[in-house]
Amino acid sequence: MAFSKIERRNKIKRRIRGKISGSADKPRMSVFRSNKQISVQLIDDRNHTTIAAASSKVKDIASQTGTKTEKAAMVGKLIAERAIAAGIAQVVFDRNGYLYHGRVKQLADAAREAGLKF
Repeated sequence: MAFSKIERRNKIKRRIRGKISGSADKPRMSVFRSNKQISVQLIDDRNHTTIAAASSKVKDIASQTGTKTEKAAMVGKLIAERAIAAGIAQVVFDRNGYLYHGRVKQLADAAREAGLKF
């Protein structure tokens, strides 16, 4: 029996989440990608809190024209700025079951260029 796309992603997601976890000093950087938007959160799994978040729905990014991949890079830069403002330099990257390719890779590369380490 073949898995649907969602079942396959959830299976990969559970496998990843079994291995990684975020803390206050090194939070988990979780990416969510829909067909049109992309968002990312810095999550402290020990206290169950979100430290910072960024999305392609933010006014500055949504008002700009460009491809979804270019907007993903803008989101990566924005989350890095917000993380550094919150005093976070290192994160654990959680691709959330998505392939490390395209928009997810672009977001990660832009966050690295802006100063985050993972």
